[in-house]
Amino acid sequence: MPPRINIPPVTRIVLIALGVQSILSAAIRYRQWTAHSEIVIPYLNLVPQLSLVYPWTFLTTTLVESNIFTFTIACLTLHNGGRYLERAWSSAELAKFLVVVSLVPNLLCFGTLIALFAFTRNERWTLTTIAGTIPVQISFLVAFSQLVPAHTVTLFRGLLSLRVPRFPLLYISAVTFLALTPLLTSASFFLAVYGFFTSWTYLRFYKPIFPDLDASQPASLRGDASETFALSEFFPGPARPAVAALSAHVFDALVALRLCTPFSAADISAAARAGGGDHSSFGQQRGVPGSARAEAERRRALALRALDQRLHAATAGSAARAQNAPVPPPTVKQPAPSATGPTVQMQPQVGSQGAMRAGGLLGQTNYNPEGEGDRS
Repeated sequence: MPPRINIPPVTRIVLIALGVQSILSAAIRYRQWTAHSEIVIPYLNLVPQLSLVYPWTFLTTTLVESNIFTFTIACLTLHNGGRYLERAWSSAELAKFLVVVSLVPNLLCFGTLIALFAFTRNERWTLTTIAGTIPVQISFLVAFSQLVPAHTVTLFRGLLSLRVPRFPLLYISAVTFLALTPLLTSASFFLAVYGFFTSWTYLRFYKPIFPDLDASQPASLRGDASETFALSEFFPGPARPAVAALSAHVFDALVALRLCTPFSAADISAAARAGGGDHSSFGQQRGVPGSARAEAERRRALALRALDQRLHAATAGSAARAQNAPVPPPTVKQPAPSATGPTVQMQPQVGSQGAMRAGGLLGQTNYNPEGEGDRS
């Protein structure tokens, strides 16, 4: 029997769409290839001047690669990154994330190329093809920076060690260099930059992270206000103060445009109880995502402890009542003449049975999550 390929559904669908569209694009280019003209496919790729009549290309163009080099990297990225994130989040959350990080960067890149044409009157900008998985790839790097911010990747047998949040900027630098070669179009740089900011903004402020079990709070928490996921953490140390100051102004603008929800006093106090962090504009805390989970675990532990105490009290009470109840006189049964001796079958007393249940079988039911054992 051949080995079963274990790929989650959304990742599988995305890989199939990437393969089908990329192969179709390659076949069309092969049939229409000439040495004197550049081939564009406006109904498959997003071309600002030609694709307005094909609105689906604003989304589907992300899953079209034009050469074997970028196609191979896209397959590896979607296969490994998609499987990891789909299992860490869920199929529905990964699907929403892919739609956001595909559609928004393509729209922003489309508007940028139109603006460049308006300023330069160079038609080359409006005939530039917007395609490829670049926004998805850098979005996966941003998502990994959120999930494992302290993880360090060692390269070249220990010669180079980099934390995961350093990779998005390195990726943008590599895309910028390759955009100067025939491998990538000039739109690739804009796709990488817009993909970075789109994915970080979505994960920072909008993505649901954990359903809160406390009835006095909203049904879910959104975003990730942890200090390790602040925008300045993606930049080198000398640039962080400037990035933090700029991000604060951008956050104020987004709040004014009602694209982000301003932080309330309850959010700030919850963040302070959850463990601090910076509380200035973009870096302000809604509450660390793990704080809701830790609070829920603590409440479960307290509930289990109270239930355990009630069970012990109920068992002890029933044992005491059984011991105080009048005992009926024993019935003596004469042995049969053929018996060689009396047969005695010992039954455990009710009191000892209750004690055995309370101390031996039931035991002590404690649920103490890590770090919460001393909180009651």
